[in-house]
Amino acid sequence: MTTTNGATTIAGLARAGGVGVETVRYYQRRGLLETPARGGGSGLSGGVRRYGDEAVRRLRFIRSAQSSGFTLDQISELLALDASQDRVRARELARERIADLDHRIEELQAARAGLSRLLQTCSADDHGPCPIIAAFET
Repeated sequence: MTTTNGATTIAGLARAGGVGVETVRYYQRRGLLETPARGGGSGLSGGVRRYGDEAVRRLRFIRSAQSSGFTLDQISELLALDASQDRVRARELARERIADLDHRIEELQAARAGLSRLLQTCSADDHGPCPIIAAFET
């Protein structure tokens, strides 16, 4: 991470969060990350935005919440709830996310079962059209 006085550039922030610079900029446009003012002065730091530890923490929070399946809108709400410490709403969001995941798991299990049946049908007879390909053509 490129640091000056405990701060990092947007490239350093992106690396610390495991994302690209354009992702950081997108999160800024969405209001999930603040855009710091450009540093003044001359030399290497003149005109360069610097991000502190809080920006790194927030970016990691966003990425972690995304990996749990939260949408950016939900993450925005979670970040606002963090400031207000509204645990009731945070629990509601988590319950909604779990319900969505349960539904998706059911859909994936049904898709897996169907594909397994097609595989067994295809394996049972090597003559004629392939049942797997035929199933997706209809």
